[in-house]
Amino acid sequence: MKVIGIIGGIGPEATIDYYQKLLSTYDKLRPNQGLPAIIINSIDVKKALALVGAGQLEELAEYFLYEIARLARAGAECGLMAANTPHIIFDELSRRSPIPLVSIIEATCAEAKRLGLKKAGLFGTRFTMQGQFYPQVFSRAGITLVVPAEQEQEYIHDKYINELIPGKFLAQTRDGMLAIAARLRQQQGIDGLILGGTELPLILTDSSSTGIPFLNTTQIHVNAILEKAMT
Repeated sequence: MKVIGIIGGIGPEATIDYYQKLLSTYDKLRPNQGLPAIIINSIDVKKALALVGAGQLEELAEYFLYEIARLARAGAECGLMAANTPHIIFDELSRRSPIPLVSIIEATCAEAKRLGLKKAGLFGTRFTMQGQFYPQVFSRAGITLVVPAEQEQEYIHDKYINELIPGKFLAQTRDGMLAIAARLRQQQGIDGLILGGTELPLILTDSSSTGIPFLNTTQIHVNAILEKAMT
């Protein structure tokens, strides 16, 4: 069993969720066989978001590579970033990382294919919804991605940054996001919704009102890193 390294803090609530899911999922896979070794490097989410927002992707990559190197020095043998947005630079990080990294985008695409999705909605930060790193991967699998309208994107981004990352999960925000998901299903014909922000599964816990599956990228990523660590 390889030692798992996590770049966390981006944001803190999602990092906690990752840790808990890693332990519970591993215990289901290997009952009564102990627990995996996990090293968490909790970094500055405000610094990371500022670099993304300013388009300073080279600086962002250097920042993450420095922090990944810390994980490697601490003994991590494989790793992940506990967030979707930083995957905007995943290809470069993967090339230069001292340890193998598991992509949340690739893992989510594989799950979407397994579910037979053809047209999926995508929620996340503005950088995720407007970026090309999700469409580049999903287009190769023949899956179309649909993002909310511009005003809806602003709503989701604002709630994500100012509520979800600080750990505020409000019923009215949940209802607002579910209404957007329902509209995408009715008007755009999506057959699934990617929760492309690792705080989103903490507020969008029930997909029954929309009639489509929600892809919990945190749990999908956890499954993928455990598969990597156990081989």
